[in-house]
Amino acid sequence: MSDALMEGIAIIGMAGRFPGADDVDSFWENLKNGVESISTFTDEELKAALVDEKLLAHPNYVKRGGVLEGADRFDADFFGYTPREAEITDPQQRLFLETAWSALEHAGYDAERYAGAVGVFGGAASNRHETMYLAANQDVVAAMGPLQALMGVSRDFLATRVSYKLNLTGPATTVLTACSTGLVAVHQACTSLLMYECDMALAGGVAVSLPQRQGYLYQDGGIMSPDGHCRTFDAQAKGTVPGEGVGVVILKRLEDALADGDTIHAVIKGTAINNDGALKVGYTAPSTDGQAKAIAQAQLMAGVEPDSIGYVEAHGTATVLGDPIEVAALTQVFRNKTDREGFCALGSVKSNIGHADAAAGVAGLIKTVMALKHRQLPPSLHFEKGNPGIPFETSPFYVNHTLQEWKAQGPRRAGVSSFGIGGTNAHVVLEEAPAVSSAGQSADHHLLVLSAKTEGALERASANLQVHLSAHPEQALADVAYTLQNGRKEFSHRRFVVARDHQEAIQALAAEKAALAGTGILAAGAEEIEPSVVFLFPGQGAQDVNMGRDLYQDEAVFRQHVDRGAELLQPALGLDLRGVLYPPHGEEASARELLKQTRLTQPALFVIEYALAQLWLSKGISPAAMIGHSIGEYVAACLAGVFSFEDALQLVAARGALMQDLPAGSMLAVIASEAAIRELLPSDLSLAAVNGPNSCVVSGSKDAVAKFEQLLEGHQISSRQLETSHAFHSAMMDEILERFFERVSAVTLSAPELPYLSNVSGGWITAELACDPNYWVTHLREAVRFADGVKELLQSESRLYLEVGPGHALGKMIKPVA
Repeated sequence: MSDALMEGIAIIGMAGRFPGADDVDSFWENLKNGVESISTFTDEELKAALVDEKLLAHPNYVKRGGVLEGADRFDADFFGYTPREAEITDPQQRLFLETAWSALEHAGYDAERYAGAVGVFGGAASNRHETMYLAANQDVVAAMGPLQALMGVSRDFLATRVSYKLNLTGPATTVLTACSTGLVAVHQACTSLLMYECDMALAGGVAVSLPQRQGYLYQDGGIMSPDGHCRTFDAQAKGTVPGEGVGVVILKRLEDALADGDTIHAVIKGTAINNDGALKVGYTAPSTDGQAKAIAQAQLMAGVEPDSIGYVEAHGTATVLGDPIEVAALTQVFRNKTDREGFCALGSVKSNIGHADAAAGVAGLIKTVMALKHRQLPPSLHFEKGNPGIPFETSPFYVNHTLQEWKAQGPRRAGVSSFGIGGTNAHVVLEEAPAVSSAGQSADHHLLVLSAKTEGALERASANLQVHLSAHPEQALADVAYTLQNGRKEFSHRRFVVARDHQEAIQALAAEKAALAGTGILAAGAEEIEPSVVFLFPGQGAQDVNMGRDLYQDEAVFRQHVDRGAELLQPALGLDLRGVLYPPHGEEASARELLKQTRLTQPALFVIEYALAQLWLSKGISPAAMIGHSIGEYVAACLAGVFSFEDALQLVAARGALMQDLPAGSMLAVIASEAAIRELLPSDLSLAAVNGPNSCVVSGSKDAVAKFEQLLEGHQISSRQLETSHAFHSAMMDEILERFFERVSAVTLSAPELPYLSNVSGGWITAELACDPNYWVTHLREAVRFADGVKELLQSESRLYLEVGPGHALGKMIKPVA
């Protein structure tokens, strides 16, 4: 990818709520379908908003405005607010916080797990919350204290409140430049990223009027429309309409976004801000020169030619003075580089939702990003005939008033303008996202995980995921699964489904028996205990040909460790273990016979279990504790750092080879307690394993085991012989103990860095035991005290158990042990 394509700021996430739209997707649907989301208020609604009846009766009183529904609702508990704190906090702060959270989720990031610094840049409109609330609730102010009350109502604390609640450590800056606030915040965020003050940034604005449903008094020559419609650039344009909204975008340096595999919605190529100064008619008046300089500077920073820009999202207040000045400024900049006419479309989101004040600029930005993504130009509403003060016929511009395909010779580019009362001008140059090749599906099945703070929220999250999968069949399910696993904060109520494709996932999520992992927490009084994962590593007997074959084909991490293990083992085994594990079609039977040989069984199990553990680790699943059964303990010890991978392979291969050379033996599973068995056990047999309160294994010569089996029948004790070649963990192992001691003594043994249970003691391994070669000799010879280890693990009820190996034999043993 060329350096030019690597330059810029990537928009990797967006969230917004606007009149008639609860999210960015529904916002786009309204825009492309030409929906005007301006409400007409009833007299009853206006009276409830304390509008004076005389004002209501005034012939110039316009009963219309853009209203953000649900602005009074807030999930205080989710964000750690007390009811009183939520009550006193300006709804704009609450909405901005909620939208920041949603934008991060849209970008696929859990801020707590993101290693870089995240900045926050945003601002809010002025409203009456501060004066209304403080004046009417002096008792609350007295109870909370003036400073605490002020922090809830003042706009000054908008950005820092988000940083605090979401634990973001980059710059936190509240921006206040009136109508251009949202786009100026975007400019500030881009600057901070380019200066490496942060690695990701949230930027946007919010505007909610209080009371919400109130009209306005039209004044001739003012900035408000006489009929409640915004006719940007039209001959009948006489002003805008009040609107509300909130929008936040997530930004990252483009090279970082590409390297991290982020979804890029568009690229900011250049931004600029300035102020008109005093050379204009009045403080509130716009300035052609000021706007032109901001636009030209943004294009210069972007390094693009004006005639490569196919659309400009205008400030577009639809005023008699403002519209001609805005087009004159644009024309001045474009005419410096091109003589082409009528090639660049103009539009304004204000014709759809009204003037959203501090959120206006970010609303226009989000609209334009969606237009770039969908390669469509949405209509600017209420345009019939151009403003006579704007020479459209000889300018580079035309007003786009119908939905049309966005055609372009090169990459699609756009400009977005936002101009604040007082003269702070902002302009952004956008480019469509670069084409990025998909990595494709990495596996046949995908794990989709969901979590929420409450059961109801979990159900809503499941329903939302169903809707998303239905609406976006083009998205790779592997990408969806990755984002759900790594880009979402983990909460106590959890659900998962495993699916091969979108339709299967939708059906599984909709099913009443969707897989539930329970709450994942247990209450200890009022305290919630975070669950911990325990890895279970099975021993000999779990193996089979083709174990993990799908993982070997589809998962690079698993394949990498199997390949490395097979290559390192080849000198010791005299063959490539992969040929035994994954034989060609038709050769499974012969491979299965080979895998019955202990010298191959034990290395094969070790390699598969180790590779599977590494796969889980790569997916963010780390054990807090481990337990293995016989050879499985070697995997636990290796992961804990007792052996290096190379040394563990050589020990396991030597162990298997030494056992292979011993006389054949038998092993008998007995349904009885350890005490009952020991009363009957003859001296020529050994207790090889205690797997549960009434589940043990006896080991010895074939004849001795056969006689004991008959003895047990006489006592009406059930038993069955295991498919095994030798009498493991019995006196028949004594012959090889000294040689195995020599092999263990030749490797470096280190203190374990992760806790795991000892098969020998049944308790937690100690550094002293793990580093003693005699321990590993005893481990080979004495009984596997698995039941004692399980009993120890079950002392904590918050553990989750994951069998890391073929089959699920050990998982069945995890139950209360007396």
